[in-house]
Amino acid sequence: MYPRRTISTTRIFIQCVIKAIAIGLSTVVLFTLLIWLASSLALAQSVTELTAADGLIEIHQPQQGSLLFKTSHRNLYRNAPVLNSDVHMDINAMTARVKVTQMFRNEGQDWVEGIYVFPLPENAAVDHMRMRIGERLIEGQIKERQEARRIYDQAKTRGQKAALIEQERPNMFTNSIANIGPGESVIVTIEYQQTIGYVDETFSIRFPMTITPRYMPGKPLPMLEENLVEAAGYGWSINTTEVPDASRISPPVLEEGEQAINPVTLQVNLDAGIALANIHSLYHEVDIRRHNNRKATIHLKQERVVANRDFVLQWRPTPSQAPRAALFNESKHNVATGESDYYSMLMVMPPSGEIPTALPREVVFVIDTSGSMGGNSIRQAKSALLLAIKRLRSTDRFNVIEFNTQTSALFAQPVDASSYHVNRATHYVDNLSAGGGTEMMPALSLALSYTVNSRYMQQVIFLTDGAVGNERALFQLIHDGLKDARLFTVGIGSAPNSFFMRKAAQFGRGTFTYVGDVNEVGEKMNTLFARLEGPMMRNLQVRWPQGMSDVEIYPRRLPDLYTGEPLIITARSSRPEGQVIISGQRGNQPWQAIFPINAQARQPGIGVLWARSRIAHLMDSLHEGADKNEVRKAVIETALQNHLVSKYTSLVAVEVTPPRPDHQSLKKTAVPTNLPNGMIRSKVFGAVMAQTATPAELHMLIGVLLMLIAVFWYWFSGRCSSRRQPRRIPA
Repeated sequence: MYPRRTISTTRIFIQCVIKAIAIGLSTVVLFTLLIWLASSLALAQSVTELTAADGLIEIHQPQQGSLLFKTSHRNLYRNAPVLNSDVHMDINAMTARVKVTQMFRNEGQDWVEGIYVFPLPENAAVDHMRMRIGERLIEGQIKERQEARRIYDQAKTRGQKAALIEQERPNMFTNSIANIGPGESVIVTIEYQQTIGYVDETFSIRFPMTITPRYMPGKPLPMLEENLVEAAGYGWSINTTEVPDASRISPPVLEEGEQAINPVTLQVNLDAGIALANIHSLYHEVDIRRHNNRKATIHLKQERVVANRDFVLQWRPTPSQAPRAALFNESKHNVATGESDYYSMLMVMPPSGEIPTALPREVVFVIDTSGSMGGNSIRQAKSALLLAIKRLRSTDRFNVIEFNTQTSALFAQPVDASSYHVNRATHYVDNLSAGGGTEMMPALSLALSYTVNSRYMQQVIFLTDGAVGNERALFQLIHDGLKDARLFTVGIGSAPNSFFMRKAAQFGRGTFTYVGDVNEVGEKMNTLFARLEGPMMRNLQVRWPQGMSDVEIYPRRLPDLYTGEPLIITARSSRPEGQVIISGQRGNQPWQAIFPINAQARQPGIGVLWARSRIAHLMDSLHEGADKNEVRKAVIETALQNHLVSKYTSLVAVEVTPPRPDHQSLKKTAVPTNLPNGMIRSKVFGAVMAQTATPAELHMLIGVLLMLIAVFWYWFSGRCSSRRQPRRIPA
């Protein structure tokens, strides 16, 4: 038997500990909730939150086709209808001139400023912008980016109508419109030039209609003024150490179950220049009206479609008309020299005859299993990967790497493609599922780290939607770590980040394949494997006539070519005449093509495409140690001379008609757009939102410390004292 005093003291201690734990746990919950609330408000983590008071929506940056009209509250926006988006393509042989018209109407009673984000093809040369408000038409002028922003802000403050287009990525742009009056309609037209794709004797053009939400790796930057980007509003992500402009490229999307918006109309006027066998739209139903054997007009079958997946049109020439080479010229007057500059675009298709089989391959498959790959995308990626594994030959070696927030490899090193290893890989891939963040860097580093065996041709096949914001850092990793390997990207989903996919393949000396539907997996992947299993065209050189010594061509470093791929280059020179000679090595056999320059047709727009290629080359040179200031200077010079939007130049337009009345304040509102077709919102934002949230581990640690403090506080307080009051003894 323990003494009564000991029992009483123990009971009191236990009661106090229980109380302390209860209060401590309550403190943890309360503290975590307070931190979460503060983070949501201060760091702007919410994507969309309706407020019952006045129907406001809390968002931070628009997506394609969405217009922001901002209220006096920094992140609250009113709904604004998007009336229509219209796309008009004029295709002439190997080039396309495209007009994208966005139409909005301000149905409110306030004067407003609008901001919206839209995707374009990664190779688009944006050179014109027009804005019509009511009966007034405003033509955009190209200026250095900071100067364009200053002009726009000044006009906005004065109450003048103004528009500004800024490039966030080569395939993502922001448009700001100031001082839109009550009841006024806004029509913004963007124009750009681009080249037509031509692979495996098939022409194609792709128009992106929405933006896949990006994953933003890195640590949050302090919320200082220099880290904020007021011009574009704030996206659902804050800026991070690895993506310092994350707030500019994280537009909102509709909640699940909300009605899809931003209807699109589209027309293509096609003049192939050669006889056509067929025309086909991959993902949208279209009406095709043939005018003759080389011309056609294509409309969407539905009058308007939802902008939630990319539009892709393909056409094939008749077998006898399939081009083996083409060269187009354009002359433009040079104001600085007073003479004409001549621009050329050259396309040559290497032969496709049978030659001896290449070396055995060592293939590293990298599959993205992050949250943005949820739904249709992960099914497409797994189908493609399983098909690739089954095609391996017994002489090949391989490995499989999957990544989301974490990176893991099936084998420690590439292994022989024996039936045992292939079966293990098949079972491994079958059990993959999507979830988590898109931490791409560790996976790429691992894939490029394996020791190269000279007996094998090393290839990395990367299956992903490219939904990342730190593209430049990844390009640098590929540039520095590639060695003798080749990187092939396979774009998965209805709206992949094509800028990342193509540029990664370029730095990796490989190719980009786009798989937009699970039904395409077999055809697209079999074509890719046939290309990879055959020898490539190497050591390509172009010799121009001796009288054209001043020729400047892009790309400067000619790429390796694979079966079915053409060589496409652009050039600027003095008057072109004579013959162009292209030579190279296909397998171990020499190859050469010769054709006269003057025998080819002239075509407008080639000069703009050359300038776009030069700007891309200059930006790529940063990965090779080029001086940033020199690159910036050269890009600005090229963009200003050719009236192009770039990283360092913007289009700005200011109207000089009577401004907004001084007594009227300026407000903003927004319309979010659609999640790409086949994506699952909870999978996407479960990953990307966690990346920029306040660390939960820190919250828990602080909470546990508070609980321990509470325990000790109650222990030492008088309420938990085990000392009994002295007994009063009667006198």
